[in-house]
Amino acid sequence: MSSPGKKTLHGRSVSPFARARVLVVGDVMLDRYWFGSVTRISPEAPVPVVRVDRTEERPGGAANVARNAAALGARVTLLSVTGHDEAGTQLAALLKKDGVSARLHRDQGIATTVKLRVIGRQQQLLRVDFETAPSHEVLSSKLREYRKLLAAHDVVILSDYGKGGLTHIAAMISAARAARKPVLVDPKGEDFSRYRGATLLTPNRRSEEHTSELQSHSFISYAVFCLKKK
Repeated sequence: MSSPGKKTLHGRSVSPFARARVLVVGDVMLDRYWFGSVTRISPEAPVPVVRVDRTEERPGGAANVARNAAALGARVTLLSVTGHDEAGTQLAALLKKDGVSARLHRDQGIATTVKLRVIGRQQQLLRVDFETAPSHEVLSSKLREYRKLLAAHDVVILSDYGKGGLTHIAAMISAARAARKPVLVDPKGEDFSRYRGATLLTPNRRSEEHTSELQSHSFISYAVFCLKKK
């Protein structure tokens, strides 16, 4: 039996999202996890010493939204900015593996946003953030490409993590509306006026640690609704 919201084609379930062309724009990051054991306290300071025995890397922020949409069968283009560094290269490789068409503008002057979490004894002991706001020139180039990409997509998702990648969000919303594309926004902060004109906002006051997966699925559910109305 096919699941709710799915149709069948030659006896096989087909997600209504499979025909969607989704453009995701926003702040991307690389989530790094260092897992290890804690058996002693450092003699240098009263902190635990973690002996790392396993590491993981995952797309984070807007990259996670794109990854989840692709997992449901959508044809996803991700437009964002990274540094010209190892983390940016690794993020691009992960997205390619997940079936996302990543248009990553590489900014020589910044470091790719990285969130490093150190985990020992099944709990997070520390998080270290590396981030730099992208340059005006790279953001302007991204905006020009965004306008070119609009016509080839059905739905626009703008994922704002407050890292500077959506400086031109008002212009992006305006361009999408002019092209008659639904615009879904994951807002950041308390001032939502900068998102005026969006089709839907999905504000959430809980920490991003626990909501990134929930937020991306909210986007995807509403994107399916928008597509069904077409």
